[in-house]
Amino acid sequence: MVFKIGVLALQGAVSEHIDAFRLALDSLNPIGPSSVIPVRRAEEIPELDGLAIPGGESTTISRLIDKNQMRKPIEEFEGGIFATCAGMVLMATEVDDSRIQTLGLIEMKVERNAFGRQKESFETDLEITGFDTPYHAIFIRAPVATSCGTGTEELSRIDKGIVAVRKGKHYALAFHPELGRDTRLHVRFLEGLYE
Repeated sequence: MVFKIGVLALQGAVSEHIDAFRLALDSLNPIGPSSVIPVRRAEEIPELDGLAIPGGESTTISRLIDKNQMRKPIEEFEGGIFATCAGMVLMATEVDDSRIQTLGLIEMKVERNAFGRQKESFETDLEITGFDTPYHAIFIRAPVATSCGTGTEELSRIDKGIVAVRKGKHYALAFHPELGRDTRLHVRFLEGLYE
């Protein structure tokens, strides 16, 4: 397997995602020269196997996607999308903020900033479907999914709502896996690209 992974480099934890995917690739021992690159141009997207949409400010990222003419290439992307925090908001079909034009790629309703402001950020251990041991997750001004539709698999939930989902090759996570050292979610995403 050879992977070409892009990280949408419009706003957010771009370098952290690049580093996390490189670590995940090292553990997979891909056959051939895999790469992880920052993506700044729409024409780069169709060449990828996977695309990460990092956290950041969802209204700003939504506007920058349109400004850079990336909406259609992302909506039509045949690879997998790994969306975290604000990325989860953008992947939804419905969000509690009319300023955001979502990509609508995962059928779910999402509440932005579900836990409050930056000072309400927290860390916790999550039970994630398919993992034998808990996953330590970092939540920063995080969203939650309040409901999921047909074809959307709920992977993890806490009292406030759903914090990890999968639909086909796409993952949407309310937390920031790129900020920890546990690459199991990145590895699982990569493995799913060739299923």
